[in-house]
Amino acid sequence: MFEVRQTEEMINKTFRLPVGLLNELTEIAEREKISVNNLVRQCCEYALSNMSKERGTH
Repeated sequence: MFEVRQTEEMINKTFRLPVGLLNELTEIAEREKISVNNLVRQCCEYALSNMSKERGTH
């Protein structure tokens, strides 16, 4: 059965990225059939999660 779920609040922000990095992110997003926004969000979440583990704090 389909259920409508609440999602996290989202906000628009502008970030500047080097052309090469954006090209690489775009290629990966296309290959994985997801948006660049979704890929960047996942990369940031992964980096923050692993940084916390390495430092032992949040």
